[in-house]
Amino acid sequence: MSQSFQPGQIVYVIIRNPHAQDVANVQEAAVVQNPESPDELALFLYETYYPLTKEVAAYHTVNEAEMAYREAFGFSEEMENYFG
Repeated sequence: MSQSFQPGQIVYVIIRNPHAQDVANVQEAAVVQNPESPDELALFLYETYYPLTKEVAAYHTVNEAEMAYREAFGFSEEMENYFG
């Protein structure tokens, strides 16, 4: 993995809604020791552990995650005026 993360660190990931695959958002997650494999790291998100692998795009800041989100999904004017 090109980025280094430490247990206890807060990171930001882009996650898709499992019930509506066309919906994604930036979500805060905690880096923790993987309870199933203590020598590996995991993300703790929505009360679930996800292995922290090179396939997971985790960002150190919310700004980095939001920029990646815009690159991947675009940013419409409708979203710009959405407050909710």
